[in-house]
Amino acid sequence: MTSPASEPTDRFGLPSYVLESLKKIFQRHTRIEHATVYGSRAKGNYRYNSDIDIMLTAPDLPWQEFIQMEMEIDDLLLPWKVDLALKHHVENPDLLDHVGRVGVPIY
Repeated sequence: MTSPASEPTDRFGLPSYVLESLKKIFQRHTRIEHATVYGSRAKGNYRYNSDIDIMLTAPDLPWQEFIQMEMEIDDLLLPWKVDLALKHHVENPDLLDHVGRVGVPIY
């Protein structure tokens, strides 16, 4: 098995299996309408160990299902922290503006 550092990367500086694995999880949770990468990964100024910030559009997603999804992501054993945010729970207008400007849809 190759290490994550030796795998081909996509525009977010991640091996291709990472986004594919995340998309499969999002597909299983049918209340998720969209997933958007934001932050340093979206802007292109990430470092290898930068976290993966993802904003989810899922207004009908119950907290229990959100927690289940976070556990499924943890089970991937990725060497990067995945930071999920639910758009309809974000109260920071600057963050929402940032996601609107630099966010890159992945699902």
